[in-house]
Amino acid sequence: MPEIDFWYSIGSTYSFLTIMRLDDWCKEHDATVHWRPFNVRTVMSEQQNIPFAGKPVKSAYMWRDIERRAAKYHLHAKLPAPYPISDLALANQVAVLGMMDGWGKSFTQNLYRIWFEEGIEAGSENAVSEALHRCQQDPRLTLARARSPDTIALLEAETEQATRLGVFGAPSMVVRGEVFWGDDRLDDALSWARVGHVT
Repeated sequence: MPEIDFWYSIGSTYSFLTIMRLDDWCKEHDATVHWRPFNVRTVMSEQQNIPFAGKPVKSAYMWRDIERRAAKYHLHAKLPAPYPISDLALANQVAVLGMMDGWGKSFTQNLYRIWFEEGIEAGSENAVSEALHRCQQDPRLTLARARSPDTIALLEAETEQATRLGVFGAPSMVVRGEVFWGDDRLDDALSWARVGHVT
């Protein structure tokens, strides 16, 4: 079964398109995907890459592009969603903690629903707490663990690993050292996993 590392960052708008369809896509293609949260803001800051701030034409295109692609995938979204999110690091610290404990994928999917379907900013403590409730986690205890030095260090280590692999944006798929950036490269990543080239 092909294996793909899926590098994503809560706060990435285009990651919505991959996150909300990935389970069905894996079943359809008999593929295994490893969810890898990281801090894309750290990576972009190091590269002096500010993708949409102060760029109204590009921002308008982004929301329209996501709207078109969401319709293609039959995903519901109330756009534009609140952006950028306030506490990107905390949201991803919760996600990386959840990946260790087995509820990280559910947390991520629930938080993106809250952000893109309900219009609640994903970096807010209200949104994070509600997403934790929906995957049967205690928000008070979990947020305390997510803010611990160990969890902060874990997200930093994952972000450093993403950088070493050549990941510079989210979503990205990595297959045997090859990086495929963007929701629209998911099928290319699968081809590489299966036959070692893009078909």
